[in-house]
Amino acid sequence: MKPTLLVLAAGMGSRYGGLKQMDGLGPSGETIIDYSIYDAVNAGFGKVVYIVREYFKEQFESVVKEKYSGVKCPDGSPLQFEFVTQELNKIPAGFTLNPERQKPWGTAHAVLMAKDIIKEPFAVINGDDYYGKESFKVLADWLKAHENTKGQYCIVGFELDNTLSESGGVSRGICHYDKNNTLTSIVEHLNIAMTPEGKVFGDNSTTLETHVELEAKALCSMNMWGFTPDYFEKSAEIFNDFLKENISELKKEYYIPYAVDLMTKAGDASTEVLSTPSRWFGVTYKEDRPAVVAKFKELADKGVYPTPLYRK
Repeated sequence: MKPTLLVLAAGMGSRYGGLKQMDGLGPSGETIIDYSIYDAVNAGFGKVVYIVREYFKEQFESVVKEKYSGVKCPDGSPLQFEFVTQELNKIPAGFTLNPERQKPWGTAHAVLMAKDIIKEPFAVINGDDYYGKESFKVLADWLKAHENTKGQYCIVGFELDNTLSESGGVSRGICHYDKNNTLTSIVEHLNIAMTPEGKVFGDNSTTLETHVELEAKALCSMNMWGFTPDYFEKSAEIFNDFLKENISELKKEYYIPYAVDLMTKAGDASTEVLSTPSRWFGVTYKEDRPAVVAKFKELADKGVYPTPLYRK
């Protein structure tokens, strides 16, 4: 059974501005998602599920179906697609949404939107992040090896200095793990940037300590996860408890690391930290766009990717 790729594409990107999931950045107008799909298919994924918002679902679905209509998996089978929406009112029965709330419920809520259509091991990625070929291969291999397991998940950790922006400080969750590479915690750091001398500093959001020096090669989360289908049931239970405490809140969000942490503490899950040599990049800020365009051109010039990426 081929694993499924779940793409979180509902966000608008407040700092970047505009629907960056549709922004053409490659030499022939390819989007970041286009490269993720290309790498995922070559790594062995057989289906893509998009989480989008209702107001742009029709446009998004039309573009995707036209672009990928002829894409085949390595075994010759057609690549499958599903589209699911994340909306504020998609919450369990018995809860009443605060009419003043506008903020989405978060990444773990977005993943839950796919619980009725994913029955196989699956990966979760952001639609606006470039993860690299090696990352998808590592993740696909792990998912295929855990097809018949429950409660064993994984996260692909990126070396911190491979995830920084030249346009400003970034927030990253630093992965902490034991000698068996089992995740113990993810500690969020803010305003992470590299000095001219090559040192990396950030603010620890847990201890509130500012300007802490960080290990440049520390593995951090870029929201690239691997789950088996039992994740959905466990996450739904946690979300129900989350809403009991936060249904009236306007900004509290239900995040994947929060859900995984509670599953771990309850003894319901164990998460393996995988590593990748790939360099992450994305358009965190508008100012990042020219550099990302240049990187995709460089990759095409080196023959890493064909251009155009998809040919009719």
